Amino acid sequence: MFGVVCSRGTRCLKWIGFCISVHVKTIASFGYNTDVPDLKVSSNKLCTVQNKQVKSGQRKQVCKLVLDHFDKQYSEELGQLWTTAREVLLDPRCWQYGVMLNRFSESSELTQLLQTQDYSSLLPQDSGSLQCFVHQSHIRFPSQKHQPGQLKQYYLLNAASLLPVLALGVRDGDRVLDLCSAPGGKAVAVLQSATPGLLHCNELDCHRWKWLAETLESFIPQTLNDAVTVFNLDGRLFGQIEAGAYDKVLVDAPCSNDRSWLFAAPQQGALRLQERAKLPELQTELLSSALAAVRRGGTVVYSTCTLSRAENSAVVERILTSCPNVELQGLGELARSLSHHFTFDPNSKLGILVVPEKGRTWGPMFVAKLKKH
Repeated sequence: MFGVVCSRGTRCLKWIGFCISVHVKTIASFGYNTDVPDLKVSSNKLCTVQNKQVKSGQRKQVCKLVLDHFDKQYSEELGQLWTTAREVLLDPRCWQYGVMLNRFSESSELTQLLQTQDYSSLLPQDSGSLQCFVHQSHIRFPSQKHQPGQLKQYYLLNAASLLPVLALGVRDGDRVLDLCSAPGGKAVAVLQSATPGLLHCNELDCHRWKWLAETLESFIPQTLNDAVTVFNLDGRLFGQIEAGAYDKVLVDAPCSNDRSWLFAAPQQGALRLQERAKLPELQTELLSSALAAVRRGGTVVYSTCTLSRAENSAVVERILTSCPNVELQGLGELARSLSHHFTFDPNSKLGILVVPEKGRTWGPMFVAKLKKH
């Protein structure tokens, strides 16, 4: 049973030149932890970028308990692929970062700067308005500082995280739900791809919810205010309160983030592994809620940033077994179109799985696409 909605209201977050209408629904005696660390970057301005190559990652202490667990599980599930992925995940200094451009704050000067520094486009020129530039080495652009009322020109990200958005295939006018949206990179990518009729971005965790709202403020112009709404709600309730309301739903589910969990504090290792065992149930409930929230004929994309089979294909398999009106959609064409950038696990079932390796350190990223009949 779901917890009781004990308060319901609407409040408006306002910054200089920007406003998001935020529907706040406080849930009693019910919640889940989505506080998964994400990319943290310095706050340099664009003018400091030229002729600088900023290397990412500092030396961190590996949590042996988590590493031992990963070694046992992933050696069985991935075989030799784990050997190469392990080397990458344990060395943040070799990680690569993509630069996703903001079409609402276009700069030919920025594009030229990226090209002069040997960045190349991740996507074909005919792929639409979404643009992301990547580099073969691990150099890294500095981030731009958040300034209320001013739009950023680019967003730094693991380029594999664009795969769920590409799989979702949002078109102008679509009604879209980003069920687990913080910190907001995929929502920004959706808005780079098309102009949806509405985009509902949801995040339960209050800290990450504020982070999400700030991200959207930094990338979305006032003209899209009416189309974008940020919810602070347990994602498992959307299937009830918004049944059949959306054309497309993205479930970038809370997961055991392999990149960050390897560097958990020693005293947190056991707690992380306890959380890991509970995540598949939560992920299944979120995906089930998304399928209830999408209309007949609509699409749901499920994604995680872990290599774990229990959180990836096993979750999708559980849904396909219990929901006869849901059909798995192939992503082979998408994988083939980006195989020169990403390394895909050839044995991944019910979806595509990006496995990091030296020189192509993107991922982990699992993506599955479902259609509701």
